[in-house]
Amino acid sequence: MTETPTKPGGQPPAAISDFGIDTTSRSTREAIGDYFGRLRGGELGALPALLGLLVLVLVFTGLSDTFLSLNNIANLFAQGAGQTIIAMGIVPVLLLGEIDLSAGTASGLAASVMALHFTQDGNLLGNFGSTVFYGFIVGSIVAAALCVWMRVWIGAVLALVVPVFLLAGFPANPWIEIVLAICVGVVIGALTGTIVAKIGIPSFVVTLALFIGWYGLLLQLVGEGGTISIRQSDVLYQVANGNLSILAGWIMFALAAGGYAAVVLTRHFGRLRRGLVAQPTTIVVVKAGAVLVLGAVATYLLNTNRSPNPNLTTIAGVPYVVPIVLVLLVAGTFVLDRTRYGRHIYAVGGNKEAARRAGIKVDKIRMSVFVICSAVAAIGGIVYSSKVGAVDGNSGGGNTLLFAVGAAVIGGTSLFGGRGRLRDAVIGGLVLATVQNGLGLLGFQAATVNIITCLVLLVAAAVDALSRKRAAVAR
Repeated sequence: MTETPTKPGGQPPAAISDFGIDTTSRSTREAIGDYFGRLRGGELGALPALLGLLVLVLVFTGLSDTFLSLNNIANLFAQGAGQTIIAMGIVPVLLLGEIDLSAGTASGLAASVMALHFTQDGNLLGNFGSTVFYGFIVGSIVAAALCVWMRVWIGAVLALVVPVFLLAGFPANPWIEIVLAICVGVVIGALTGTIVAKIGIPSFVVTLALFIGWYGLLLQLVGEGGTISIRQSDVLYQVANGNLSILAGWIMFALAAGGYAAVVLTRHFGRLRRGLVAQPTTIVVVKAGAVLVLGAVATYLLNTNRSPNPNLTTIAGVPYVVPIVLVLLVAGTFVLDRTRYGRHIYAVGGNKEAARRAGIKVDKIRMSVFVICSAVAAIGGIVYSSKVGAVDGNSGGGNTLLFAVGAAVIGGTSLFGGRGRLRDAVIGGLVLATVQNGLGLLGFQAATVNIITCLVLLVAAAVDALSRKRAAVAR
């Protein structure tokens, strides 16, 4: 049992008791009992998605000899990375009880600007035409002004990058193109967020209209039936098709898993020293140890040669998409869980009027989440375009957005706002990628994949609604 520091008389330190801080300690058994109590009360979190993922893995492993092959597992990560990243951007929007139906086509539009900048060697005026070119510049300046008005400072800076890059005509450079695509996403998000937050049009209506609008602009840039290849750029193509070196993979493991363990253990023992309530040490150590073991096993396996013809070629290393997703996950989780801004997002999502009365700038929060959503969606568009090696008129369209929203919901993020974590999008993305990959290996066509994905999403939405009802009754 984890003990709370006390004074010689058996009382908590004065600094703790004076402020009324909860210093109740729990044994490991009591903590586990509390967890199951929360489950019975409807607080399921990502557990249904994790159980579903386990069932899918077992089923596809039994039906396909190649499902658990190292080459297929690495390919599964790359296949699902684009929609998973878009889903991660949608989570903050869902936490407010809003929706962004334009995230998919926004990702395609950002990717098309990236691809055109590469193929046209920075001369976008000739390809865009003067109307679209100067429209982009004016729209970017307006978006920057709106961000300044709403005090979303980083959004203002990134929005101004777009006209600078367009007017400067920098020659093709993959890093410039990646930054440009993300900044185009920021511009889109600023315009979307302002309409929703300030004009007051429901986000469903606004983003549905913009879904159509961005799709039309994408067709204008790419052309009906057109395709823009990015295979000639080694950097852009390798984003979703390349792998880290063996050494870099182990360094990533040390930074990610080792850093997680160090942070968790340091925070835990720090709380114990200050006499604050903390989880039992046994549980914390088991969690940290599990992450280290699983991370080490995954890194070792991915660093193994997984080529179908190992005598002819070598394919080894952690796919680049893994550290990309991890960086977004760590940064986003820190912002949502450890910053005032993140707490404000949950507060607005839980009760908008109460948050307003508490002094939170609700309109700023509402606008900013759309900026985040579109910027992250642009990253997802980059990854997806890299995987297929091109951008076309359907990039970001079709089922891209539906699968992204589905990934967030399947992972445990509530459609009603106020509840969810960024990791939910990653778990849900893995579920959908597993369904698509497994059914593809078994030879099923798109029709069957869509029907089964529909059923998975309906089950996830039903679990969310029922768990909320159960939680309301438990209170």
